Amino acid sequence: MVSADPPPTRLVLIRHGESKVTVERVIGGFRTCTGLSDLGRQQAERLRDRLADTGELAAGALYSSNFLRARETAEIIAPALGLPVLEEAGFGEHDPGPDCDGMTFDAFVERYSTGHHWEDPFAESFPGGETIAAFHHRVGVAAYEIVQRHAGQTIVVCCHGGVVNALIRQFLRLPPTGGFELQTTNCSITEFVRREKQWRFERYNDAAHLAGLPLETARR
Repeated sequence: MVSADPPPTRLVLIRHGESKVTVERVIGGFRTCTGLSDLGRQQAERLRDRLADTGELAAGALYSSNFLRARETAEIIAPALGLPVLEEAGFGEHDPGPDCDGMTFDAFVERYSTGHHWEDPFAESFPGGETIAAFHHRVGVAAYEIVQRHAGQTIVVCCHGGVVNALIRQFLRLPPTGGFELQTTNCSITEFVRREKQWRFERYNDAAHLAGLPLETARR
């Protein structure tokens, strides 16, 4: 008798809605994140309504990073999934470190200029902060652990553009930096499906639910 194939594992990555720190042009690490902007909440509500209407994500677990903007996004969509929000710091955005966290972009550029070791994964991209290599390792470990924990289920993770970028590069065996650039839309859906030992890249930047909303909050 031939045994049935095990069910696939779906890893669904949702970038948080627009954040206040983005609107205010501030480097917002986990220490200083102030949550979603008004538009960011609208984006998350649109996603919640889509998921409630379509039932496309029969999820077994809902995770959020430890950043307030990701947590708020997860809490808004949670009723559509019927799940509690589980926090996993491993899915946090690239940590700029205590010295740069909370700085305005203008102040950062004035003090450190731009392009500071962004192409070297083992150098400090932010002085005193996390290297890209360390960031990718942390995210990869977090993804590995929840995939093992929830094998055969759909796992939804509210996270960050950098996390989406890191996992795409890891799952597709691409270089950690350079080669291409990703612009992941706020509150968009990116999905991978794993059968046996292979990941399939199912979709990226699915943001059909945001039609009619502005792309970003108008700058003052």
